[in-house]
Amino acid sequence: MALFTLKDGTQLFYKDWGTGQPIVFHHGWPLSADDWDAQMLFFLHQGFRVIAHDRRGHGRSTQTATGNDMDTYASDVAQLVAHLDLKNAIHVGHSTGGGEVARYVARHGAGRVAKAVLIGAVPPIMVKSASNPGGLPIEVFDGFRSALAANRAQFYKEVPVPFYGYNREGADVSEGVKDNWWRQGMMGGTKAHYDCIKAFSETDFTEDLKQISVPVLVLHGDDDQIVPIADSAELSIKLLSRGALKVYKGYPHGMCTTHADVINQDLLAFFKA
Repeated sequence: MALFTLKDGTQLFYKDWGTGQPIVFHHGWPLSADDWDAQMLFFLHQGFRVIAHDRRGHGRSTQTATGNDMDTYASDVAQLVAHLDLKNAIHVGHSTGGGEVARYVARHGAGRVAKAVLIGAVPPIMVKSASNPGGLPIEVFDGFRSALAANRAQFYKEVPVPFYGYNREGADVSEGVKDNWWRQGMMGGTKAHYDCIKAFSETDFTEDLKQISVPVLVLHGDDDQIVPIADSAELSIKLLSRGALKVYKGYPHGMCTTHADVINQDLLAFFKA
């Protein structure tokens, strides 16, 4: 196991394979670096150096009781990047990981980042407010917290169904994919996962998106039931100075797994452009 100790003593698990231009993958809640299996192997074989970490409190990293917020997540990434001395890197974030990418690139990425990708990502902000009328009501996220606190194991059995669009007619349901989602979720810490719901739903990334100067590819499925496209990708693209948006008809939130063949080719084209 590769473990890196952060300044506060937290240990981050990470994978670091291959040589070439580095791609850093940032996973969604409540998963781990393993959620990028289909991308890590593909891009390793394409000649890239592929890196993915388990966010603090997730997967094999320390189950932290504190620091489960976007500022700390981004700082953690900056420390890992400095440790690995990554330059000319491409940062790819899915869902919560997309928020982590936005904050990292905006605040810490100067001189080290070549490009970024936001996939089914939470920016600009998920929760509904006077300034974000199209967001999801706070009661939705309160429900997540209640379900997690009451019976996390059962809750994590239920989430993968809409996550992968398995509740849609004609869906090619994989029990293995659902089980793997549950496995990854249950590896992490309850406290960190509970706190992360606030981090991914209430953090405002508007200014981060405005500050990013590198090319950013925004990918989103129009049938994303977890992060609705109208209040995420369609708003983010308006804030990015060098952004490009690609929408996938009928694709779910977990499209990097369900449609890896398509997503990987589109990522490869962006990386090589």
